Amino acid sequence: MGGERALVIVDVQNDFCPGGALPVPEGDKVVLVLNKYINKFRKASLPIYASRDWHPKKTKHFNTCGGMWPPHCVQETNGAEFHPGLKLPSHTIILTKGEYPNEDSYSGFQAHDPEKRPFAYILRKKGIKHLYIGGLATDYCVRATVLDALKQGFEVTVLIDAIKGVDIKPGDSAEAIKEMERAGANKAVLADLRL
Repeated sequence: MGGERALVIVDVQNDFCPGGALPVPEGDKVVLVLNKYINKFRKASLPIYASRDWHPKKTKHFNTCGGMWPPHCVQETNGAEFHPGLKLPSHTIILTKGEYPNEDSYSGFQAHDPEKRPFAYILRKKGIKHLYIGGLATDYCVRATVLDALKQGFEVTVLIDAIKGVDIKPGDSAEAIKEMERAGANKAVLADLRL
């Protein structure tokens, strides 16, 4: 069972943290606890994946081009970098999404690895069946990644102490958590984790 698990860190990038172009309230608070999860997975020799938004300057995703969001996580900018406090090991596999002008790409399952292989493909190739997912934002990219993982047949545990939401409408994050649970996700906090 041990080798069938992986940690997935969703979009913990500068632009989604306080001071960024599209900050999640207290988004940086996930960094310390995610580092503890990273440490556990690293010590257990389990794979770690980190997704990132990697948008072009012009994309239908941005409100400057008719989309919903202000420009953020533009390729090769500081805003698109991972939060400097996030201690990603050198063997972390980076998943890139949203890099084309006509896509929104909220889910990590719309991302690919550096060799352009889809996320679901590389998970299956490694025999991974259970994903532990944390990051930003609960009600958007975390939600989309979790729901897609479940649809693809993976078991999912949402790391409740390592997610923060946008809450454009109050309660959006709480509703997203309920939706993920209804779809079949489990919830856990650091103290629950046994690898």
